[in-house]
Amino acid sequence: MNDLKSLMLRGPRLTLAVAESLTSGRLQARIGAISGASEFFLGGVTAYSLDGKVRHLGVDRAEALAVNGVSARVAEQMARGACVLFGADLGVATTGYAEPSAAWDVTEPFAWWGLARLQPGGDFAVASGRVDCPGLSRVDAQERVAGAAFDALVRWVRGPAAARTP
Repeated sequence: MNDLKSLMLRGPRLTLAVAESLTSGRLQARIGAISGASEFFLGGVTAYSLDGKVRHLGVDRAEALAVNGVSARVAEQMARGACVLFGADLGVATTGYAEPSAAWDVTEPFAWWGLARLQPGGDFAVASGRVDCPGLSRVDAQERVAGAAFDALVRWVRGPAAARTP
């Protein structure tokens, strides 16, 4: 985990913000457990409801309604929103299903992580990935997704070649 700190501070120094839904603070806890995290971690928000995602993170309401707040694009929007909310260079986000949902025809837990990096000129580079959690309990799915998002963040900060590694 301390690898993230060295990557964030290696120059140019980067700052980080987090937006979570499914993982309910688990990703922030992983980052906050790093000694010296205050040198790069600006904060995070747990936006479990659609209204919270829209109000605090700028997620497109119509798009999120169509997918119950769970898609690659919603995760990317959440990551961008975290950057804007905290004034950070990088944002990481999670959204998904910790349990099956008959209403949305979800038979196994799964989630999306999203990453955003502020570019010169104010645009964002974004990336996302899906995490499948077949057979996992609610808490185990949340932990798997938090770990996958953290690992994706580290790969992305390392650079383009590392970001392509699954």
